[in-house]
Amino acid sequence: MKPLSPILYDHIGREYPRLNQYLAQVAELEQAIATGTGDKQELKQQLSELKKNRDNHSYIQAQKNFKKKENDYKKQLAQVNVDLDPSRGFDDKNKNLLKELAKAKAQVDFYENYKDQNYEAKLAFEKAKLKKYHLPRIIDFRQKTHEEILRAKQEAKNITPEVIQGGEAKAQSEKQKANTTYKEGLEALKERRKKGSISKKAVANGKNQLKKELDSSLKVAEFLNPQKESDEFIATKTYEIKTQTKVMENIMKKDIADQRRKTPVELEKRTPWLSLVTLPIPGLAQLLMKQPVKAALFFLGTLFTYVIAIPYALGFGNYMGKGLFGLFSLAAGGTRQQRSIIFMIEGVIALVLVVIALAIVIGSFVDARRTEKGRIKGIRERSWFETKTGIQTEGFPYLVSAPALLALLFIVIVPLSTTILLSFTNQDPNNQAKFAWVGFQNYIGILQGKGSVGKAFMTILGWTLVWTFVATTSAILMGFALSLLANNERVKGKAFFRTIFLLPWAVPAFITIMFFSLMVSPNGAITNLLNSISEFLGGTGDIRVKNSATMTRVALIMLQTWLGSAYVFLLSTGVLQAIPGDLYEAAQIDGASTWQRISKITIPLVLFQTAPLLVGQYTFNFNNFSVIRLFNGGGPFDPSKYGNLGGSTDLLITYIYNLVMERNYQAMGAAVTMIVSLALMLFTFIGFKNSKAFKEEKL
Repeated sequence: MKPLSPILYDHIGREYPRLNQYLAQVAELEQAIATGTGDKQELKQQLSELKKNRDNHSYIQAQKNFKKKENDYKKQLAQVNVDLDPSRGFDDKNKNLLKELAKAKAQVDFYENYKDQNYEAKLAFEKAKLKKYHLPRIIDFRQKTHEEILRAKQEAKNITPEVIQGGEAKAQSEKQKANTTYKEGLEALKERRKKGSISKKAVANGKNQLKKELDSSLKVAEFLNPQKESDEFIATKTYEIKTQTKVMENIMKKDIADQRRKTPVELEKRTPWLSLVTLPIPGLAQLLMKQPVKAALFFLGTLFTYVIAIPYALGFGNYMGKGLFGLFSLAAGGTRQQRSIIFMIEGVIALVLVVIALAIVIGSFVDARRTEKGRIKGIRERSWFETKTGIQTEGFPYLVSAPALLALLFIVIVPLSTTILLSFTNQDPNNQAKFAWVGFQNYIGILQGKGSVGKAFMTILGWTLVWTFVATTSAILMGFALSLLANNERVKGKAFFRTIFLLPWAVPAFITIMFFSLMVSPNGAITNLLNSISEFLGGTGDIRVKNSATMTRVALIMLQTWLGSAYVFLLSTGVLQAIPGDLYEAAQIDGASTWQRISKITIPLVLFQTAPLLVGQYTFNFNNFSVIRLFNGGGPFDPSKYGNLGGSTDLLITYIYNLVMERNYQAMGAAVTMIVSLALMLFTFIGFKNSKAFKEEKL
């Protein structure tokens, strides 16, 4: 057993001697036995005798007498009353504060005789002393303010209608003067503007200043009415007494909390067993350690755990599934109405609820364990005021994020987990209502290119990579080149060109894609132009863009270059305008060529600012569903390569759509989704990690 420490500590590690003389002697003997100083057998004998005669120890006897006197004293303290002067009109709050002050004075007198014998008595003495210091100031402030309010109310009753009318007349007169002054000021500004002595901006600033002065004068005029002045005074003082009292009470509570943390707690316990014993019931340990509010909060977690999470995980309250067991069975052997997907979803929800319940149980245990270990060392547990203050400062970000985290669990984690689990099943057109676990078969088939799904996957993956790299890079180069052109100081009409270059981004992509699709249709304008050129050059003049995989892919890349360049143009233009001209002037003086200025100054600065967004462009185009789907539906189609699952221009995202929504290969679609997601996360991470902005912690 670990020897008892003769030293106690507070929350910042300051040392305090034990006031409990019995425990101090036990600690001294145990330390001597542990370090081997002296005759060990004799020391053990002394320790055994000391523990055997514990109840007869002089300190224990003295503390029993103290406890008896303290209990009798507390009964007397409960009956303390204060004689109040009825003429001063004390409100209920001040009556309670005066009673509390009287108790604090009595406590100071009582505990002063015991503060050097017991840390609990010392804490009670220091708390009472702080109250004795703060309460008179709070009471005095409240009473003075309260009396001012009472006088104002009494004076308000004595205000006659004639006085009110006279004050209202004065107020109206002052308001008219203020309005007249305001109008004269406006006329003066207009005259000065006509003469050209002040600018248009100065006129606007002058009007704003006159309006502020008018509002101030009108507000002052309102208080010439004695009734309104009295009402405003009473309202202000009422607000002041409420807020200032709260501030002064919080200062007192803060001082008491600081004193409490500086006063150690002295326990005979050595092992933190309470947190282990109460582990299954979050909040019980906090309640036993005198933290009632924190205990109440954890008890809500206990209710959630035993009333919602565990019953749901066992299948109670499920719509169709069997809780966690449904994840294993997936409705195998069930009725025709029972669907495996429902069992899986409800199993995932049950798992999320169990994880939340475990987090509550573990959180309660960790909190109780930390508090209990601290109490054994001498560190006093936090009061609710300290806990609340900590939540409002350090814990505020977590408190605000908690609702979003809960929403994230059910909006993102549950669907994502279902998708991951679905990829390990055999849900396909033949196994819709009932499906089973098949392990990694779907992934193996896809990566090895087996079956119709796997064979098409490799071909579509190749095109997706080519599309992502070529289309995105082309858009970036075109957008950057246009931004350089529009930012050149020799170009006139920059606003016009910038507007034109932004049109692809301003016009909805849906319209642009459909328009281009119509133009490359068999009778479209672009197709007719290509046929005319072909005939002029001696060709057949029978070009069909949408029937050729190569031509369709080229058209798609050109279309995405047009669509994506505007966004890059916008990004680059903003960065280019922020680059100081001094850099280019210095480089030109040093003899740098135009290309050197672009490559050494422009490109690094633009990439530094836009690299993370450009990486996002690659990710976006990898999953660019709309342009493929709307342009040609993924065609042209070649069943010898893709079967009936895709077309020559399908990307992985449209391929997944075909698998899941049109062909009912949900499991394979989920497996492809996971492969794509992991690849994108890896690519994005590598892109961000290698960007200069990320390395210099600017991201």
